Amino acid sequence: MKFSITITLLVLSNLLFAQTLEKPNDYLTSDFHKKRREALRTKMPQNSVAIFFANPVRNRANDVSYVYHQDPNFFYLTGHREPHSALLIFKDEQLVDGNTFNELIFVRAHDALMELYEGARLGKEGAKEQLGFKVSFESPSFENLNLDFSKFEKVLFYDFNNDVRNTTEKGDLYDLISQFKQKVGYQQTNLSIEPDLNNLDIKLLDRYMNELRGVKTKEELVLLRKAINISAVGQVEVMKALEPNMSETEIQGLHEFVFKKYQAEFEGYPSIVGAGNNGCVLHYIDNHKPEIEDGELILMDLGAEYRGYTADVTRTIPVNGKFSKEQKLIYDLVYEAQQAAADSCKAGLPFSTLYQITANVVNEGLVELGIYKSTNRADVINSETGRNRYYPHGCCHHIGLDVHDKGMYGVLEENMVITIEPGIYISEGSPTEERWWKIPVRIEDDYLVTKDGCELLSGMAPRKSDEIEKLMSEKSFFSNYKLPELDDK
Repeated sequence: MKFSITITLLVLSNLLFAQTLEKPNDYLTSDFHKKRREALRTKMPQNSVAIFFANPVRNRANDVSYVYHQDPNFFYLTGHREPHSALLIFKDEQLVDGNTFNELIFVRAHDALMELYEGARLGKEGAKEQLGFKVSFESPSFENLNLDFSKFEKVLFYDFNNDVRNTTEKGDLYDLISQFKQKVGYQQTNLSIEPDLNNLDIKLLDRYMNELRGVKTKEELVLLRKAINISAVGQVEVMKALEPNMSETEIQGLHEFVFKKYQAEFEGYPSIVGAGNNGCVLHYIDNHKPEIEDGELILMDLGAEYRGYTADVTRTIPVNGKFSKEQKLIYDLVYEAQQAAADSCKAGLPFSTLYQITANVVNEGLVELGIYKSTNRADVINSETGRNRYYPHGCCHHIGLDVHDKGMYGVLEENMVITIEPGIYISEGSPTEERWWKIPVRIEDDYLVTKDGCELLSGMAPRKSDEIEKLMSEKSFFSNYKLPELDDK
């Protein structure tokens, strides 16, 4: 009987593995990831090794985990989506136990019973066939890796946060990290004081990954454009469907329905849907206001993640379809600031210049409206936070595998993809006339930096105030849906 159960589980495991082959046809190829590893190897110092670990599995409650999301660096270099894995990249060819290689991957071991519950695992053969590695092992084998790390001039890795749970699975991430620490003589206290102690380097690798990931390849741009277009369609449809008395949660759901309709696997970050004063909370993610009010603005900052790449698009629109006089003045000022930065954006421009352009437009505009007395620091800066009172954040960041993606922030380079997102947030009780209170405006778009300028990638969603009002008068396909009333008793 035991033999029969084992055979059944193995058959089921094989069937599940066959199902994993039915994947979308626009995944990044193994050749893409191989070239990214080669690009990193080119940057690495002589006689060095870099090691990356998969993201940990996070517990949500009891025996339920959060939906797993791979570490972006690990995905960038391997395409592997499973946990409990490790990657080693060597500058030079290595000879260990008769094997010659310049990279190794350790992936989760097969387990027929767990694969019945969770789905097929790639396994070491799958890592060769699908990920394109010549040499691969199952993770429990890492303990027996006969590799002398002391012979390398540099062992490159990201320092650990000590937040990985130990599970009963042999070769899990906890085991991999513990065994690595033992193999290299890791002591976190020493590294924080002497980061290059005993050939261990926790700084250099991040610089290399910033340099690589900040400039996008043509394959990445295809996926980024798709993610951005999906997000823009969400904004368009919600503009048309929005009505007073809808809830913030419902509006979030409409956006995310569009994401899923286009097969975007995740949201790139927690969705921000803030009506009225809620929109003045920069990273407001509660989204639980039961009824948005006629006359309010609603700020919607959402991005679809498609095949690992995330958009970041924000629109602020009037709930009833028409901006009030004060709302329009603030909105148009933010638009002017964004457009001024976009007009100057091109390769070779310092990143910091974009913020300064937007801040100058915002501050001077608020003086004209009587909201600031002058553009002097004393009138602009909030003494409690030390930041611009009504424009308290930066205007630009990289997007890609992360919504705040890795990248260099010195000078703009061709094929960087960045946001330009000025904002003005005048919360209730601010030291200005009450007619300006509860006006939050952020306009955020995604741009491809080119040699001579920048390309607006999220222009499918209108940005000008009059264009928004015009679109909001149209009907959405959401306008016809109606669910049955539920008995609250």
